[in-house]
Amino acid sequence: MLKSSDADTLSTQASRLRDVSISDLLSNEANRVSELTFRAAGLSLDASKQKIDRAACRDLVSAATNAGLPDAFERLVTGVEVNITEQRAALHTLLRGTAAAECPDLYNEVSETLSRMQCAVENIHSGTHTGASGQVFTDVINIGIGGSDLGPRMICRALDTDTPRLRSHFISNVDPHDLDVVTRDLDPATTLLIICSKTFTTEETLTNAQRARAWLVAGGVAEANIGQHVLAVTTNLDAAATFGISETACFPMWDWVGGRYSVWSAIGLVIALGYGWQVFAELLDGAKALDEHTRETPPDQNLPMMMALLELWNTRFLNTETHVVLPYSQRMEYLADFLQQLTMESNGKRVTLTGAPITDATAPVLWGSAGTIGQHSYYQLLHQGNRAFSADIIFPLTNGNVDLDAHRKLAANALAQSRAFLIGRTPQESKTLAAAKGLAPELAPHFEMSGNHPHSTIVMESVTPATLGALVAAYEHKTYFLSALMGLNAFDQWGVELGKVIGKQIRSTLETGEALGELDASTATLATAWRGANTDD
Repeated sequence: MLKSSDADTLSTQASRLRDVSISDLLSNEANRVSELTFRAAGLSLDASKQKIDRAACRDLVSAATNAGLPDAFERLVTGVEVNITEQRAALHTLLRGTAAAECPDLYNEVSETLSRMQCAVENIHSGTHTGASGQVFTDVINIGIGGSDLGPRMICRALDTDTPRLRSHFISNVDPHDLDVVTRDLDPATTLLIICSKTFTTEETLTNAQRARAWLVAGGVAEANIGQHVLAVTTNLDAAATFGISETACFPMWDWVGGRYSVWSAIGLVIALGYGWQVFAELLDGAKALDEHTRETPPDQNLPMMMALLELWNTRFLNTETHVVLPYSQRMEYLADFLQQLTMESNGKRVTLTGAPITDATAPVLWGSAGTIGQHSYYQLLHQGNRAFSADIIFPLTNGNVDLDAHRKLAANALAQSRAFLIGRTPQESKTLAAAKGLAPELAPHFEMSGNHPHSTIVMESVTPATLGALVAAYEHKTYFLSALMGLNAFDQWGVELGKVIGKQIRSTLETGEALGELDASTATLATAWRGANTDD
């Protein structure tokens, strides 16, 4: 945890730098760009446009060392019980083979599961495993929610450049419209389902699974043959068997893997089915390469550790309110959605590991979308609003076999927005612009932009399975390092559980009309309105 003496030092540095011009730092510090660029596993993080100088950077690195971040990472990857409220390890790194020698028994389970996954994928791709009619599968629907949906959905979209082996689809919302839209153009005879629910009791997932099962049956798949069309990621073999799924078609999800860290597990089956086993293996390799960098590299050159330190610096010491993730690649359009859960579910906490209240800001609100779309909506607030924010601008240097001119325009937009965040538009420039437009001088402030917004750029050569794996792992480790600096548990989510408990209670009320008096007046009124619109009694 961040030591109070280090927090005091960083507060002093923040006071000194709060009004400093980042442009001036870039102009005055020789070698600033090279000194504040960090590389790992095909990624390059340029932090030179952050509001930080050499002295403050040294103090941040010192704080990381004093907080024991390298040791904290070693505890994570070697299976120490870091999730204290659930009394579990958080060994998502083991899923890609990191520290396998330190956890041989668990890794044997991982390795066996990967082998079974590979066999299942290759049997489906080869036509050895077909649907009940004997036709090969053309489509796969992943049914899950949260981490069982966001990670694989994001990866599949990012890899969607060539003709897939199977077309991948995702259903997560219990709203019937979600499933109905996904299935309306699919053929049940050639569609495979993957039901992702560790306990096979997740309400939204099981509701969708039962509706998808009914869709298969209505489409001609006999009840007795449902198992040919369904795989499951679950540990509840009895419930899966009742659904019609054999034990051999079930793949485990261990309690030492949190949902938002699970894309490397059997939750990634839809990725391998969509794009081939080799692609999934390369995704794991990219993440493992980032793990090894993180484990072996000192704090001053450690890419995810510096990401964490910069976010702590911006959120806690420079008082930024939100963090915007801006990938300039349409392939990564779901990246911000995925990172919202990773960041806000992990570090959106109010107490330390010892249960003491945290008075400082913890996780920032994270949001964003693919550029250039956001430029025509919320970038107005970024440039001329009065909210303090930090940002990551992410873009690949190459974009495959595409129109080079269009890719050049995309890159120009990414670089232009980064420079606009940096320099803004001065009062004098605004006066000149107003005059050029034939406007009165008093209207010049409408054109002013403060600039000086701290942000990083993350660059990779191209979007590949390996660079995607490294990018996700970097954000995973950034999230964990932040939790270690703030002294909180990044691996539980009791705020999510509360809504589930209350939801079950209210569902009973919506069914029966009973226990309305146990609800607050507003909720009771809304429940009554729903019953009036949907029931006859």
